[in-house]
Amino acid sequence: MTSSMTKGNPMKLMMKFAVPLLLGNLFQQLYNMVDAVIVGRRLGTLSLAGVGATTSVQFLVMGFCIGVCSGFGIPVAQKFGAKDYHEMRRYIYHAMLLTALFAVAVTLLTTILTHSILRFLKTPQDIYREAYIYIFILFAGIPFTLLYNLLASILRAVGDSRTPFLFLILSSVINIVLDLFFIVVLKIGVAGAALATVIAQAVSGICCLILIVKKYDILRVTKDDRELDGKHFRMLIVTGVPMGLQFSITAIGSMVMQSANNSLGTVYVSGFTAGMKIKQFAMCPFDAIANAVATFVGQNLGAGETDRIKSGVRQGIFLGVSYGIAIGAVLFFFGRSMSMLFVAAKESAVLDAAGLYLRRLGLFYWALGLLNVARMTTQGLGYSGRTIFSGVSEMFARIIVSVLFVPRFGFDAITFADQTAWVAGCLYIVPTCIHCINLSVRKLEEKKI
Repeated sequence: MTSSMTKGNPMKLMMKFAVPLLLGNLFQQLYNMVDAVIVGRRLGTLSLAGVGATTSVQFLVMGFCIGVCSGFGIPVAQKFGAKDYHEMRRYIYHAMLLTALFAVAVTLLTTILTHSILRFLKTPQDIYREAYIYIFILFAGIPFTLLYNLLASILRAVGDSRTPFLFLILSSVINIVLDLFFIVVLKIGVAGAALATVIAQAVSGICCLILIVKKYDILRVTKDDRELDGKHFRMLIVTGVPMGLQFSITAIGSMVMQSANNSLGTVYVSGFTAGMKIKQFAMCPFDAIANAVATFVGQNLGAGETDRIKSGVRQGIFLGVSYGIAIGAVLFFFGRSMSMLFVAAKESAVLDAAGLYLRRLGLFYWALGLLNVARMTTQGLGYSGRTIFSGVSEMFARIIVSVLFVPRFGFDAITFADQTAWVAGCLYIVPTCIHCINLSVRKLEEKKI
């Protein structure tokens, strides 16, 4: 069901939009966490480390896919807000073609280069086989990742965050059941965890496609909407590719950080993996709040509502920073205990590493709230290209810490790399976001004259 965000209380509208998106993100992280729990508990810390050793490259590749698809939704949201439904469907059609092209190219590239990627990450030999099997299967399932994220982005662009959430619940249940079946019953190891994730993602994407075709007349592309046009391709590339690159550039720094951590040994790889799973789960509300603000801003930009844009951004930042302070306190005091979801109590060294990592992250989660909302606001206004430099800032911060400080301070340096990146990103994106808001408001006011 579509929903306009151009009328009504901004906070209520964004919260109504964000809650299903948050729950969907939590369920998505849930089945990622289930992989880790079952792998860690049933297959042992070496297999857990094998899965965790690929975390940064997963973020690079999957983040690019998610970012591109999110960017493709921006023109859709703007045209929906302007009630120009023919143009909206034309953007949907062109986005489908570009997504199919990306699916083929990214899948081929990543599967061919899997060995090279793992060698670049300095993956320890005792976990290399598990890491290769796991990441190769995930790479092979990239078309399903793109399918779901494109369709979910389109639905969210027209104000429907509930439908993607419902399908994620279904896929989460499927993933958990298949995890247990493949690993516990069939005993096929980490391959089972990867297969379960790919199949669950495929179910989400196919269900979204069926629903859009059958239930959403406003989104159904007709013959009149299928006229190829270079302008639409360019607009989608300008908004989508920078968002994908922003994720990937950030992930390059994470890969260097992962490589530095991998060189410290299996104990720290396992501790880092457990901490990362909890970190990603705790980040879900940031994504929901930031996406709600971006959709709100995009629709109101299309409708020419300048005051609502400013109000929505202020309230979104308040939500993001407030949550960051609250969840930071939870990670600070309970991070080590939470890590026992993935690691047996007897593995005290692994738990100590995970607890230290989460405790230090917790002190800076407020910065991540500010960073995400400011970045997604800038993207929602159509200035995706400018957000790339926030990713560049994060990348260089992680690389500097990993290259200069990890050799001297070891895992202590790893526990401060993310925070350094978040603060560096904020120093760029916050003033950039303010500038882009003022620029957008000025353009809208000039149109009214």
